[in-house]
Amino acid sequence: MTEPDDATVDLETFRTEARAWIHANLEPAAGPPTTPERWTPELLAPERALQRRIFDGGFAGIAWPAEYGGRGLTPSHERVFQQEAAAFRTPRFGIAGQTTFDICIPTMLGCASPEFLRRHVPRVLAGDELWVQFYSEPQAGSDLAGVRSSAVREDGGWRLNGAKMWSSAAYYADYGMCLVRTDWTVPKHRGLTWFAVPIQAPGVEVRMIRQIDDRAELCQEFFDDVRLDDADVIGDVNGGWPITRRLLALERGGGSRAESGRTATPAREFPDDLVALATAAGRLGDPHVRELIATAHVNDRVYDAVMRRVVALGRAGGRDSASVASYGKLLRGTFTPLRARMALEIGGAAAATWDPAAPVGPAGAAVFAYLNCRMPSIAGGTNEMQRNAISEQILGLPREPSYDSARPYAEVLRDIDSWQNGPKGDQA
Repeated sequence: MTEPDDATVDLETFRTEARAWIHANLEPAAGPPTTPERWTPELLAPERALQRRIFDGGFAGIAWPAEYGGRGLTPSHERVFQQEAAAFRTPRFGIAGQTTFDICIPTMLGCASPEFLRRHVPRVLAGDELWVQFYSEPQAGSDLAGVRSSAVREDGGWRLNGAKMWSSAAYYADYGMCLVRTDWTVPKHRGLTWFAVPIQAPGVEVRMIRQIDDRAELCQEFFDDVRLDDADVIGDVNGGWPITRRLLALERGGGSRAESGRTATPAREFPDDLVALATAAGRLGDPHVRELIATAHVNDRVYDAVMRRVVALGRAGGRDSASVASYGKLLRGTFTPLRARMALEIGGAAAATWDPAAPVGPAGAAVFAYLNCRMPSIAGGTNEMQRNAISEQILGLPREPSYDSARPYAEVLRDIDSWQNGPKGDQA
């Protein structure tokens, strides 16, 4: 890798440097990037090699700290590189790439020890590590602080047991950033710790979950006496909740994109997909269809404006970025089902059928979007949880009554067991 640049290097000098390197080292893109139905080591190998080439050239982690393998430059330098590389083949890692570069590592950069970051971040930038999140559980989804997977100190390290749910892309990742309970004697928000869990470690089992659209990118994990070291702790022991809020802010679109080293996804300029559906159905002249397309266009632009504002507020600091990000998350959870419904209404039968032997076009995409349209209103926090965060944390409205937030979590679970099963000795 080249020596890190000074952060004051001007953008035009950097653009010239990036353009020359890109043209000498990257191949022109053959078309829009595609994602395989299932990632395999063989499919990942060329992507990892391409990431390594960019890292060796000094263009990975452009806005990440130089002491951890990045360039230590600015988000503007990152945008310049992406602009110059837009027409070229760059690495694609599917959802694991998003969780690694946009969520997990940016979170760690703000809380993990320098030793931890020196060990893992350069390997991420070189394409050797992909990370996913392990936090939701069968009994802890919206109430994320109620996780019951636990790590217990043992023989100078930790012993992890429990289970996680809905982990996107875990089947082909290298590490899971895992939230577990390490103290049952304190209220639930205060006894949590984050760990780095190698997915190939003894005692880790990953099961893929078949989804409604016949894909299986979501996974469930089981931990059976998984051995971890103190070096695997991310942040402070029992200090996991503030880290969780930081991670959720990034997942929901808040915070600065500088933290991820990437730029925001460009806004949809016009709903060309809906126009294509209307054209295929012969309904482009239908006034109602034209009104639906216009409504979708307005919604797309409103969502883009809100997300830009959320990112700007997160970058400026001051307000709780996780709660501010709830505006964008709520809007996505609300607009996505509406847009999916519009697509089927516009396309009719033409949107619900297509030639299975042909590449998936607007029609197939519309069906898949409809099947998955409720996911944004649930995954990463339900719409109801976003409304609670906005009302309580941003608008200052009274909190909902809580019986468990100030009590030791072990007592809370004993009460739950008593309410569900009755006192010992009772007969049903």
